[in-house]
Formats: sequence, structure tokens, C-alpha cells
Amino acid sequence: MPKLDYDILSEMRRKNSAWRLLLADNSPLIISFLNNVFIVPNVRVMPESSLSERLDDELYFLREARGPELFKRPAADYLKEWAEADKGWLRRFYPKDSDEPHYDLTPSAEKVISWVVSLSGSSFIGTESRLKIIFDLLRQMVEGSEVDPEIRVAELRKRRDDIDLEIAKIEGGEIPLLDSSALKDRFQQFSNMAMDLLSDFRMVEYNFRALDRNVRERIAMWDRGKGALLDEILNQRDAIAESEQGRSFAAFMDFLLSFNSQRELDELLGRVMEMPSVIEMMPDVSLRRIYKLWFTASKHVQGVAAALSSQLRWFIDNSVWLENRRIVEIFQKIQEHALQLRDKPPQGSFMEIDETGIDINLMMERPMFSTRAKTVISSQDILHGDESGIDISALFEQNYVDIPLLRERIERALRHEPQVTLGELLVQYPLEKGLAEVLAYMSIASGMSGSIFDDSSTEELEWENELGNMVDAVIPRVIFTR
Repeated sequence: MPKLDYDILSEMRRKNSAWRLLLADNSPLIISFLNNVFIVPNVRVMPESSLSERLDDELYFLREARGPELFKRPAADYLKEWAEADKGWLRRFYPKDSDEPHYDLTPSAEKVISWVVSLSGSSFIGTESRLKIIFDLLRQMVEGSEVDPEIRVAELRKRRDDIDLEIAKIEGGEIPLLDSSALKDRFQQFSNMAMDLLSDFRMVEYNFRALDRNVRERIAMWDRGKGALLDEILNQRDAIAESEQGRSFAAFMDFLLSFNSQRELDELLGRVMEMPSVIEMMPDVSLRRIYKLWFTASKHVQGVAAALSSQLRWFIDNSVWLENRRIVEIFQKIQEHALQLRDKPPQGSFMEIDETGIDINLMMERPMFSTRAKTVISSQDILHGDESGIDISALFEQNYVDIPLLRERIERALRHEPQVTLGELLVQYPLEKGLAEVLAYMSIASGMSGSIFDDSSTEELEWENELGNMVDAVIPRVIFTR
């Protein structure tokens, strides 16, 4: 745990945005409004006009209920104040191709809202599921780091014996079921973790923006060559992808993009939400499609990362343009000084050139002239040839890929599934033309709307060439969708 003493807590109370929100005079208004506008409907970004209109309505109802002297200032003033640097509860920015400011909730404000929600307590508090999660996590860490194969095999055999024993009990008519309290305990744990995951996405986005801000500061203060600058920036971008947070986010996206995972999660959620014990808890209806909220939040984070990369490139190009402009200005100043000194050159030696000299080319070193041979074109009548001695089979042995046939195979596979990867498609229809057919599939995917090239994961393809040898290739995962 972090060390907490008087000095550290005093500094946090003065500088931490979350702590300042709790101490604010209008904290009930701020927390309730931000929760109803951003957290409950899972809204990531909202334009100023819409947010100001919502706040105007909120302030109107409060003044009607508690007196006209309450919250006299316009709603836009409150929003700008909440977005100031010393507050830091909202982020005010201008999106690309928009002249209207937009607002987004900061991670500090979201932490405060989550903490205030936890203060209300719960009608049911369970500990069994959390204890089992602790045991499962410890077991995964121990088993995942064990290098002795005998120990790992022994653990797997023990797990297999437990499964066989459970199967024998069920076949004998003894079916263990979770009671109502156990179901409520596990559902409450699932609900808390699912909503916490949405908060984590906002923190990941905040970290991306912090890195981008640091890179811009380094560009502005850079005094060495552009090559070294680009090398360091690219290394930092790779460091994000290779960091623990980056690898965890990539693994989450791989799992979430899997159609089988989405289908299994949807089926499990449907069955759980129909259980009587869960219905008694009156759960939030958004939990039924929580994976779609995850996907929306993760897609927003990916869009932010792409936009930051595009803005960073523009920033670098702009810096290069300014540097080139400075060089041109230096040349212009040199020309102005030269023109001023043209009529009155300085006395003595004022300019030196090292190693002056001329290149000498002797006459006999030049090559002799040679006339070009003229091409003689003779016009003759075309005679009928004897095709009996000519082998024309090579003309019909070209490696031709039937594009319409490949499209038909893709459409046939998508009739049964909403999405299919290239590797799954090749299991049904093995390669016949080798690498040329793989490239044809990828060309078709690039022209299909909704198709995805997932560079974060790969697929290994294998086929037999015309010589009978096995050839394999590793390509990015290609996903065809309806």
C-alpha cells in the first residue's frame, strides 16, 4: 500500500482533482449531474450545446424546488469552471472538423462518482464469491509460473479426478445447485467488475493523452536532428503497445472481437438475467448488453489513439515546415548583406574557400564517335505455319484464380455465421492456387465493407505447392463480416 502521512495527504488534498471535487461547495450538483449525463447512459463525449441545455434544465428544476437564489450563473459558466485546470473534472476540447467545444468526463471525477455510489451500501453483501476469485487468481499465478512439467501434470490430473468425481455424482442423481444467496453474491460481484471495466477504459484513454502531451512537449523543446526525434517518438509508441497495460488491452480486444466469445457471453447473460434470484435484485438493464458497452468504450479508446497519432504527425510536419522557413529566412538575410556590401566590399580577406581547383578533362579521354546500326525492316507476306510440331500446352497452364468463385465461397460461409476468418474459410475450402489465392482473398476483403484486418493477431496458413512440398505463411487475421 502507498505510504500515507500528514504531508502527503495535505498535498493530495490541495492538488488532487478528486479530493477537490469532494470539497467543492456544489459537489452534490456536480456529482449528480455528471453521473446522470455521462455514467448512467455510458456517454463518452457530449457537445457543449447539448450539455449546457441539460444543465440548464437541471438548474431550473433546482431553483423551482429550493428557491430562485440558488445557482444564479448560466450553465455554460459552470461547465467552463468545471473544466479549468485547477478543477479538472471535465475535459473541454475541440474535435477534428468541428468548431463547437465538446466535453468528456475525467478519470478523477469518475472515481469520485464510483466512491459516492459505494457509500450508499447494498442490501446484500456476499463474501464467498470474492474468496473464490482470490483462490482462483492465486492458483492461476502459481500454475502459470511453474516450470516443472511433473508438477503441472500432477495438478492437471488432480483437476481431472475432481471433474470425474463431479460427473459421477451427477450421473448418480446428485446434482449440486447454487442457492439464492450464492447466486446473488456472484451476480453482485459480476456487476461491480463489469462496471469497473468501463471506468478502466477512461483511464486508458487518459494515459494515451498524457503520453501524447509529453511527446509534444519533447518535440517543442527538441534541439537535435529530426531523425533522432522520430526514433525516440516511435520507440515511445512501441513502448505503449509493449507495456503491461498495452498488452492487457490488446488481449482484451482479441477476446472481445472473437465471435465465439461474444456468442457465449450473450447466451450466459441471457440465462443469468432470467434467474428468479437475479430478478429479485432488480439489476441494471444495461448489464444484459454489457459487452456492447465494452466494445463501444474500447472502440472510442482506439479512435482516440488513432486521432492522437494523426495529430502528432501534423505537429511534426508543422515543426519541419517552421524549420524550413527559418532556413529560408537565413538565406534571405545572407542575400541582403551581400547586396549591401556589393558596392563597398570589406578590405582584406573576408571569405575563404578550402581546396579550390578545377576538374580537367583531356580531349583524348573522350570516347570516339560511333555510328548507330540502322534497323532494316523487311515486309513479307505472313505464311501459314504448321501447328503440328508446336507445343501450346504452356498457354493453358497459367495460374488463374477465379475471383467470382472465391466471393461465392465467402457469401456461402456468411449465410450460417455473421463473421468468419480467412483461416476458418480455408478449412472448408482448402487452397488450390497457393499464395496467389491467399492474395486474392485479401484483395476481396479490402474491397468489402465491414471486413477487418486485425494486425494485433496472426493466422498461419499451410498448403501444398505444385512440387509436392508443404508451404506455410503467416498473415494478419482477416475477418469477413456480413
